Amino acid sequence: MSAQKFTSLKNHFLLAMPGLQDPNFTQAVIYICEHSEEGAMGLAINHPIDVPMSRVFEEMQLAYPSRLGKRPLLCGGPVQRERGFILHKTSAGHWESTMEISPDVSITASRDILCDIASEKGPEDSYITLGYAGWGPGQLEEELANNSWLTIPADPDIIFSIPFDQRARATAAKIGVDIDRLSSQAGHA
Repeated sequence: MSAQKFTSLKNHFLLAMPGLQDPNFTQAVIYICEHSEEGAMGLAINHPIDVPMSRVFEEMQLAYPSRLGKRPLLCGGPVQRERGFILHKTSAGHWESTMEISPDVSITASRDILCDIASEKGPEDSYITLGYAGWGPGQLEEELANNSWLTIPADPDIIFSIPFDQRARATAAKIGVDIDRLSSQAGHA
């Protein structure tokens, strides 16, 4: 039996299939930030929560423009929901813990970027997410083999330009799939 070659899905979307039983991922679009043989980490990009960004700025005692304060936070996933991540367009700005995922998209998890966002010196497009989606070694590959997810090359326009409620449809359309026609029944040829 030959070992399969590992293929990283970093900078890809995972689109939850209708048969995925975990309610945390109903119609989720997950942006994969890291994927190696040790596991994977991603952020849901289409699950806004009823908490505005103003709550974060106020807890950090930061002054901010009201239009920014009205933007919703995103539920990035079910793991460590108290932990925040900023998903943003890659920019010339430098923050303590920025990880470039692609030439267009980065993730930062340090306070300094929030200060810059509040004072309008941060990246042009950004979202604050709470929590993340995580998989242990081989877990994501097993879920893919069970047809729990569709994998699609990431598109920064979907992350930063498409309304939240249209991101799953736009993601599926990138590979010619109509999400209304997806079945919860999986099959293997």
